[in-house]
Amino acid sequence: MNTSDFYYNLPQELIAQTPLKDRQKSRMMILNKMTGEILDSNFKAILNYINSGDTIVLNDTKVLPARIFGFREGKQESIELLLLKQIEKDIWCVLVKPGKKAKIGTKIFFQDDILKCEVIDILEDGERIVKFEYNGIFNEILDKIGSMPLPPYITEKLDDKDRYQTVYSKNLGSAAAPTAGLHFTNEIIDKLKKKNVNVVYVTLHVGIGTFRPVKVDKIEEHKMHSEYFVITEEACNIINETKKRGNKVFAVGTTSCRVLESSTNNDGIICPMANETDIFIYPGYNFKMVDGLLTNFHLPESTLIMLVSALAGRENILFAYNHAVEQKYRFFSFGDCMLII
Repeated sequence: MNTSDFYYNLPQELIAQTPLKDRQKSRMMILNKMTGEILDSNFKAILNYINSGDTIVLNDTKVLPARIFGFREGKQESIELLLLKQIEKDIWCVLVKPGKKAKIGTKIFFQDDILKCEVIDILEDGERIVKFEYNGIFNEILDKIGSMPLPPYITEKLDDKDRYQTVYSKNLGSAAAPTAGLHFTNEIIDKLKKKNVNVVYVTLHVGIGTFRPVKVDKIEEHKMHSEYFVITEEACNIINETKKRGNKVFAVGTTSCRVLESSTNNDGIICPMANETDIFIYPGYNFKMVDGLLTNFHLPESTLIMLVSALAGRENILFAYNHAVEQKYRFFSFGDCMLII
């Protein structure tokens, strides 16, 4: 298939720049993956589509305030680091801007020298490996000096860091938020539980690769980025029992979907594991576990729109997206959502 098969025209003004004050007041489009039928609704209506005995799977990763600004040793111009992945205790893979200023051996100092690092390697794609030095607790230092790594299409300043975290975020390690989960409130989660819906958590640390464009013409030639995930035995038991009863499993976001599909064997049994996944889901993929998906509206020609097209059909997705443009839905990370049933 061609990357251009997943293009749609999106007016710039429909890209949401700020989150809604009330998380649960987003609009939600319901898309029937079998018929292509769509219905315009709101997020609170999710309670009407997930039934007693079903399981909903949420990604409880927490976003690092991973964007930090410092200065090269002896220089005045600012240099920006974006933390991507922890390699070892104080060794990280990072993006540096401007990259040409970060040669091997370059030392960078941050805010009154409470944190410093040295570039120890340069990878083929331009990412740097750095080693940090500091006194105290690294995550507390990041909280003090770091800012949220918002996607490049968001240009407005985020006043409240917590609005780029889900209300159930727990395990620190993501370079981006699992944005489908941003719509949930504790109230909605409680109502799901009272309805006898199983609420299960997995962890996938979202990498910056989620924003990288597909640069090949044939999607089969695209190399997917790798991300670390964990799914527990308890979570697997609940999910397997759900399927055994004939109930449905709903993934919240493409990250939860990738965890579920990566840890389910060919017999349809999900198994506990902690591993890296580079699974690339596009049309033609046969889903082993996921029945339904709550997801935001994704960038044209991205791996994410390819994933939702695999579940609901490319024609259905493009029709729904064009409808969303006509109805002026809010797009991307801080935007509205779609429930595929």
